[in-house]
Amino acid sequence: MSDFSYNVEEDNFDKLVVARSHELPVLMDISAEWCSPCRVLAPLLHKLVFEYNGKFILGIVDADENMRIAGRHKVRGFPTVIAYSYGIEIDRFHSAQTEGYLRNFIDSVLARHETHQH
Repeated sequence: MSDFSYNVEEDNFDKLVVARSHELPVLMDISAEWCSPCRVLAPLLHKLVFEYNGKFILGIVDADENMRIAGRHKVRGFPTVIAYSYGIEIDRFHSAQTEGYLRNFIDSVLARHETHQH
């Protein structure tokens, strides 16, 4: 983990995702160790969180350990990435994506957060 990414669990979700998203957008990666698309997506997300150098935070949720978070967000498959801004979900995507897709997704989330558009 780093200053830009951390593990999110049921007991710290409100503090690390909802509250922090008032400062910076939080991308919550809900995944599982046994999921091969998750293993493809995770390194790309980690690369980009460093490249964007603190413009967003990556919250990592182990779905097997935190089924209530996945259930509350009606996650249908893994990985699911959910963007939070100012305390609410503003966007999401499912499954592994290309780096170009991820950059577009992140740029859109950042723009919406800056202008406070949901």
